[in-house]
Amino acid sequence: MAWLLDSPLMIFVLSFLVLWFAARIGVAFRQKNMEQDRHQDFELILASILTLLGLIIGFSFSMAVSRYDQRKNYEEEEANAIGTEYVRADLLPAADAARAHTLLKAYLDQRLLFYTLRDEPRLHQVDVYTAQLQNELWSVAATSVRTLPAPVAAIVLSGMNDVLNRQGYTLAAWRNRIPGAAWVLMLAIAILCNLLIGYGAHRRYALLFLILPLALSISFFLIADIDSPRGGAIRIYPQNLEGLSQSLPGQQ
Repeated sequence: MAWLLDSPLMIFVLSFLVLWFAARIGVAFRQKNMEQDRHQDFELILASILTLLGLIIGFSFSMAVSRYDQRKNYEEEEANAIGTEYVRADLLPAADAARAHTLLKAYLDQRLLFYTLRDEPRLHQVDVYTAQLQNELWSVAATSVRTLPAPVAAIVLSGMNDVLNRQGYTLAAWRNRIPGAAWVLMLAIAILCNLLIGYGAHRRYALLFLILPLALSISFFLIADIDSPRGGAIRIYPQNLEGLSQSLPGQQ
């Protein structure tokens, strides 16, 4: 199911077809002359389910937006952490400082690739190289600070720790998605709504039964697009990391 959640357009198409088909099934079993009392009860049930569906869609949209904002904030924090540590590396001995600067620039390039690539094999390579650079960065910092005063060593190590931690926080935020069970329940309620609308319809207007499935499918598409870090059109652009890359000496 993971591949489907990373394909908002596929979610739109499938949800539209399923919901439209559900409405047509409801039409096939519709009541042509429903009694007045039954009709009032039916309208009450339909209104309640539509309200519940609206609340669930709104809640899911809120979840997707909050996760999008979290990913965006962590991109900013990563840029700040890398930029700060790049400056603090000047406190190291000259040779170690040059080595740390080179590694931080390479690390920054990998972080930019993490945000922009969609190809899974290349992303795996980026992850492997990022882990390697993290080990080298920590090794340089931990080795170099042994000759430094304790307050200076603490500043350098604290900054390097922030650089490494922010990458972990970012990865966790990208994995924090709307649960698949929530999608299944939301779709199930949407199917019930369309079944009831078709069941209570007075006439067979085909175009009329396209409106709700289309509106719900667009809503699902928007939620999936915002919730998907790589699969959607609405993605996190690493403007802070890119700005940092352009500002570092020797970077273009």
